[in-house]
Amino acid sequence: MSLSSLGTGKTEKLRVAVVGATGYSGAETIRLLFNHPRAILSAAYSTSGAGQVLGLVLPSLRNIEFSKLEEFDASHAVEQADFFFLAGGHGRAMAAAVQLLDQGKKCVDIGADFRLKDPALYPEWYKFEHGAPALLKEAVYGLSEWNRAKIRAARLVANPGCYATAALLALAPFVDKRVVATQGIVINGVSGISGAGRSATELAYHFPEAAENCRAYRVAAHQHTPEIEQELSQIAGEQVQVTFAPHVVPASRGLLATIFAPLAEQMDDDDAFDLLYERYRGATFVRVLPPGTFPETKNVRGSNFCDLSAKVDKRTGRVVLMSALDNLGKGAAGQAVQNMNLMCGFDEAEGLWTPPIYP
Repeated sequence: MSLSSLGTGKTEKLRVAVVGATGYSGAETIRLLFNHPRAILSAAYSTSGAGQVLGLVLPSLRNIEFSKLEEFDASHAVEQADFFFLAGGHGRAMAAAVQLLDQGKKCVDIGADFRLKDPALYPEWYKFEHGAPALLKEAVYGLSEWNRAKIRAARLVANPGCYATAALLALAPFVDKRVVATQGIVINGVSGISGAGRSATELAYHFPEAAENCRAYRVAAHQHTPEIEQELSQIAGEQVQVTFAPHVVPASRGLLATIFAPLAEQMDDDDAFDLLYERYRGATFVRVLPPGTFPETKNVRGSNFCDLSAKVDKRTGRVVLMSALDNLGKGAAGQAVQNMNLMCGFDEAEGLWTPPIYP
C-alpha cells in the first residue's frame, strides 16, 4: 500500500505496526487500533513476548484474532506495515526510526528519542547519547492542537510526554498572548503509577509502598522539564523557564497538573476562560471548563480528552491553570493515534471518539 493513497477515499486500510507492543503505551495503542476504521494492526513486536500469542501476554486482548508477537527486525518489518508506532522505551527508537524512514515508512515515536532538538540535552536528562542527531531537526513535535500543519507534512513525529502535554495545553495560550511572565512559572504534576511504565521495578512503585501514599520524585530534575521549556520558548520567542515538581499517587492511570504563572497584565476569571476557549474552539479533544469548575482525572479516564480550567488569583497576581488527562490516552497512545490520523490525511478523531470511562 502506498502512503500517497491515504486519505483519498479508498477503502484499503493502513497497515500499522507497534514496536514495544507489551508495554503500557504499546498495549493502549493496540487497543485503540482495533477500533480504528481506517487502520489495521498488521504486526506487533515485543522482545520479551516474541513468539507468544498477543492475548496471552496481554489478557485484556484475549480472543482477539491476531498473529503472534515477533522480535523487531527492520528488514522484515518494512514488508509488514506502512506506519509504525515506536513504543519500546526511551533510547530504543533511534536506530529503528533511521531504518524505517530510509524505507519510506512513517513513524510516531511514543518515547522521548526525538522530543528535544538539542542532542546535548539527552545525556543530561535521559542519560544516553543521541544516536541519530540528524533526525532531531526533522522530527515534528506532536502536540496535535498546536502543530497540526507540520504534523500533516511529517514522516517522523515525536509524541510529547504526558506531563508535557498537560502543561503545554494549559500554558501555551497564555504564553502565546504574552499575558504571563516567562519566568517564575511553577508546575505541580500528579500522575498514576502507570506513568512509570510496565517494567518499573523500583520498590517505590510496589503496591505496599504506593498504596495510600502521595510521593514527590525528580523535583526540578524531571526529564519533561526541557521539553516543556523548549516548546514554550519557541511560542514566546524568548527563553521560558519553569520549576516542575511531579508526584505519583496510587491510581493506575490519570494525570492532573496545577500550574502557577505570574500575570504580565491584569485579567479576571472570565478573561482567562475566554482566552482558553477561543484558542481551543473546535478542538475535539480539549474541553475548556467554565469558571469555577475544575478538572478531575476520573472525567478523562480511558479517553483522549484533556480538560482545562483557569482561576485568577488577584491577590498574588497569578493565574492558576489546571489540566487533567489520561497519561496513557492523551498523554501517550491517544495522542499518538491522533498524530497518525493527521499524518495520513484521516479525520483527526478517527478511532478516538470514545467517551471517558465512568466511574
